[in-house]
Amino acid sequence: MLRGIPVSQGVSQGRVVVLNRSRIVPAKAGFETEDQANEEARLKTALAETRKQILAVQGKLRDELGAKESLIFDAHILVLEDPAMLEEVNRQIREDHLTPEYAFFTASEKYAKALSAVDDSYLSERAADIRDVTQRVLGNLMGQPQRAGVGDLTEPCIVVANDLTPSDTAQLDPAKVLGFVTEIGSRTSHTAILARSLQIPAVLGLGDAIEELKPGHSVLLDGFNGSVIISPSHQSLFEYGQLVERQTSIEESLNEIRKEPAQTSDGHTIILSANIERAADVEAVRKSGAIGVGLFRTEFLYINRSDLPDEEEQFQVYKNVAESLAPEPVIIRTLDLGGDKLLSHVTMSAEMNPFLGWRAIRLCLEEKDLFRIQLRAILRASIFGDLKIMYPMVSGMDELEAANALLDECREQLRAEGIAFSDSLDIGVMIETPSAAMIADSLAKRVQFFSIGTNDLIQYSLAVDRLNEKIAHLYEPTHPGILRLIKTTVDAGQAQGIWTGLCGEMAGDLAMVPLLIGLGVDELSVAPSMVPRVKMLIRSVEVAKARELAEFALNSDSPKEILAHAVRLAKEAVPSFFETNSD
Repeated sequence: MLRGIPVSQGVSQGRVVVLNRSRIVPAKAGFETEDQANEEARLKTALAETRKQILAVQGKLRDELGAKESLIFDAHILVLEDPAMLEEVNRQIREDHLTPEYAFFTASEKYAKALSAVDDSYLSERAADIRDVTQRVLGNLMGQPQRAGVGDLTEPCIVVANDLTPSDTAQLDPAKVLGFVTEIGSRTSHTAILARSLQIPAVLGLGDAIEELKPGHSVLLDGFNGSVIISPSHQSLFEYGQLVERQTSIEESLNEIRKEPAQTSDGHTIILSANIERAADVEAVRKSGAIGVGLFRTEFLYINRSDLPDEEEQFQVYKNVAESLAPEPVIIRTLDLGGDKLLSHVTMSAEMNPFLGWRAIRLCLEEKDLFRIQLRAILRASIFGDLKIMYPMVSGMDELEAANALLDECREQLRAEGIAFSDSLDIGVMIETPSAAMIADSLAKRVQFFSIGTNDLIQYSLAVDRLNEKIAHLYEPTHPGILRLIKTTVDAGQAQGIWTGLCGEMAGDLAMVPLLIGLGVDELSVAPSMVPRVKMLIRSVEVAKARELAEFALNSDSPKEILAHAVRLAKEAVPSFFETNSD
């Protein structure tokens, strides 16, 4: 049995078809000065043809799945038109006399590598969009026809590939593609999103194990648990048939509780909210049964575009989200870009370690005009719903006070201009650094809520880069040090009468939910797709048992023992969430 990342639910069986599509990597080559005009014209023609191709794919997707899914290709158009990248390409052509093929490849790869390194799955996956567009441009420049791909399949099969681009996935025919498996990829990739929309079972991130899947192999693909079985036995086929029936029953149960409160079996209420990246995600929040938005990442407004968003554009986005979800709360995280995340709009020097560098609140407090625009937009939108502001990456009191001073300045400006805003807008900080957790008692006196960002908190506390495969095993959410920092934050908030939420990946990890409840976390914010499952788990666990688990964890020295106890309690609450099948 091979294991990867389950990104699209379902079980399918079929023969393997392997797509061996090599990536175009042009050799470094130049041209004579007198050919410059011709080379520039070739680039212009290729860009126009690529745009035409992308719009055709987008139109097809819009017709088949609707406008929301087709928005994925808006990002591709923006990559194609990015002024900073195109200027770099044209500079290499104009000054270095390098061919458009090589110039476009090197410029785009620079941006793709920067995004790939970001410890934010949503942003890092945008590198795949850049590379998808780049391959189209290179194919058009080099006169290479579209290579054989998913559109050329003649019979139903399980597709196996190193990767499938968003363009590939948009062309999948569910009648021909029973499921697909890739070597790389994640839950947040556009490929995964499209697979779920097309309802095609998919398992990504198999790594080197994918080499075991040969053309013609009969395989069983489990998109629920992320497993792939080669030459499944009759017993396996029978068991997986039962799994499908059970999962169908679970989905029916999840639908039944969407409008029910996230309340433990013994009456303790948890606020269950959703994380979103863009305004278009509001509909998914409504359908999920979440109570508003616990984390609205605003970075999408700033990346893959030719200019910075002005106040009016941001105001309209925040207003629409606030109105759409009113009276439920919407927590807007202020800009969390910087270091390797912000690509072109702010002049920045290279940093040895961008994760410890000029980013998030640090960048905003230096680029005050950038920050003021966002704060004014949020304030203006605050009268249209229950908006809250949350500052990311706060490490000390001075940063909080400086941010609030700018916010007060914006309030005075709006009053002077006669522009309405809410005077009761709540302010919160993200607890993502060990220093913030340790001074949570002081921070709690100056804010209305905390939200723990466990992704960064774990990484910074344990000195572990989870993207580094050599040390990724040291990234342990159940490390006693992490749990004690969470408890310290919760206790500090309670002492000052403010609530504490958690919006990192831990909140969506079903095994962690009872433990977090036991630690006293008041709110959990997860991806909309995870809301029903987290809610069912909350409704199936006793808070008394969750607190017993937390007490054990806080007095334990072993992350593995804590994890085992946490998994055991979660399994007892909802056994069906943890069912797997093996050959």
